[in-house]
Amino acid sequence: MVESERDDEAMPAFPWDRAPRKRAAPPRVPLTRQRIIDAAFVVLDREGYDRLSMRQVAGELGVAVSALYAHVKGKEDLLQQMYLRLFEGLHLPEPDPERWQEQVKEYAREARTRLLAHRDMAKISMSSLPFGPEMLPAVEALVALFRTAGLPVQVAAAAGDMLSTFIDGFAYSETMWEERRRGSEVRSWEELRETLTAYFDALPPDRFPHLSAIGNQMFTEDNDTRFDLGLDIILRGLASYAERDAS
Repeated sequence: MVESERDDEAMPAFPWDRAPRKRAAPPRVPLTRQRIIDAAFVVLDREGYDRLSMRQVAGELGVAVSALYAHVKGKEDLLQQMYLRLFEGLHLPEPDPERWQEQVKEYAREARTRLLAHRDMAKISMSSLPFGPEMLPAVEALVALFRTAGLPVQVAAAAGDMLSTFIDGFAYSETMWEERRRGSEVRSWEELRETLTAYFDALPPDRFPHLSAIGNQMFTEDNDTRFDLGLDIILRGLASYAERDAS
């Protein structure tokens, strides 16, 4: 018996008798406001504005909903932070009275591009977010641009709001049409445009002479061209006030 016990002591343990090695837990990534905003954009792009919620964002991060409130006050605050992130780094140049219209166009094009970068951001911009103190420098720079162009105070005060409404509305209409297209059997915007053009072309010209005449022009251009045309219409109107004030 003594020899047997010694033999057992000399033998290695069977593999299945060994205690399983514990896997090291992955390091916890601290929850921050930036991570919450990142997750909110993921949810927004996947679900859309109507289904974006604090619970969905918490689920995306794998945390309890209550953990979010240490970094954001609620959904409206989160939307505000998403909006600020979207326009982070968008600066207007020093006003040039010789190029002010082109400067406004460059700003508007960039703003539209950013709104279209994420699903429903134009809708969020229109429905939820009056500008806060963080946006005041950008608003100040835009008004300075209008004033440098020679616009009267009253017109300059209204111009910024008109411009932002146009940008938001145009971007929102683009996302709205895209959502409608996805929910239909139409495979592309080009196909939808052909369908709409054919409809206006088929209108009886005796009842709708003007719509019949312009029907083939309403949907022929791409959205970039249509956006620039809208900017031209707005800016030429604003420029007429500068000319009137100078005279």
